[in-house]
Amino acid sequence: MPMDVTLPTALLGGLSPARFMRRHWQKKPLLVRQAWPGVQPPIARSALFDLAGAEGVESRLLTAFDGHWQLRHGPFNRRALPPVKKPNWTLLVQGLDLHWQPAHALLQAFRFVPEACLDDVMVSYATDGGGVGPHLDSYDVFLLQVHGRRRWRIGPVDDRTLKPGLPVRILANFQPTEEWLLEPGDMLYLPPLWGHDGVAEGECMTCSIGFRAATETALAQELLHQIADELEPPEADATGRAAERIYRDPAQAATDTPGRLPDSLRQFAQAAMQRALRDPRALDRALGGLMTEPKPQVWFDTGAPVPAGSGAVLDRRSRMAYDDAHVFINGEAFRASGRDARLMRQFADDRRLAPADVARLSADARALLDDWADAGWVLPDA
Repeated sequence: MPMDVTLPTALLGGLSPARFMRRHWQKKPLLVRQAWPGVQPPIARSALFDLAGAEGVESRLLTAFDGHWQLRHGPFNRRALPPVKKPNWTLLVQGLDLHWQPAHALLQAFRFVPEACLDDVMVSYATDGGGVGPHLDSYDVFLLQVHGRRRWRIGPVDDRTLKPGLPVRILANFQPTEEWLLEPGDMLYLPPLWGHDGVAEGECMTCSIGFRAATETALAQELLHQIADELEPPEADATGRAAERIYRDPAQAATDTPGRLPDSLRQFAQAAMQRALRDPRALDRALGGLMTEPKPQVWFDTGAPVPAGSGAVLDRRSRMAYDDAHVFINGEAFRASGRDARLMRQFADDRRLAPADVARLSADARALLDDWADAGWVLPDA
């Protein structure tokens, strides 16, 4: 059932999602005591340590023994992790929601933000004194305390100078303006570029719900790459003549500056670029494909078609979105209209389709759903 974003929720301290987005999103922090009463860690410590040793799981170990910072990347053999009684170390496991269903379920509570902006759940396990130092993130983050206690110091940052020679980006002159001790169930929201420093007081576990933050340059690079991949030369006409222009300049004069690029070539190239971007749907397809592209370490097991009479649910690793003309799933774009489009949009919003809705799909849309199920992107759901 769709979330009613106008209703107050304990998760946001009695604010509705709509009011939170107006008042706080990318504007100012929010501390919520008992945002998640009775919260339990989405993964046990032993299972987290095992997961950090698995291939395809992004994990990092940060230690600050005797004031010396050291960063290592997993996978980690269990013996490679320090003893849990030893203070000042942190294990970070990224994308927990991709590998662990309870973490995926936790992430669903934050889908009042467009899923295209949602990134993942990172879990930070720390022993007493553990942390990653005062730093900035370029993205929004909710910091949910799920076990033990962590002390947070936060503040706006005017001086972004970093301490030199460290394996992590630690602010050299952080001046916090507020400080809180978070206990299980408490949560802190921070907008982008807001300085923060969290230090464990005893053994603790914190879940970070993070969001995507693409720069203009990075986004343009990715979109142009996507559009270029889609380009195909037009077919030749019935006489075999090429259907697109070839660079020619019969008026080119002899030159005594052969190293200079011809103006006519620049004009031809400019026209070619404009023609490539002329399709009004090209950017839409590129953006939808890019924002639903799975992370590099994600892979899917081959599945089977959705049985007759069954509903369908997205695999937790699948990303799905839509616009006015397309449905996107795991980097692929499909045209959609009419009832099929309405049902597929419902699928993207709810991440599941009831059996009755699956039965209402057209034959072509049903075949597409089965293709997605064969690829492991969609699972049967009674």
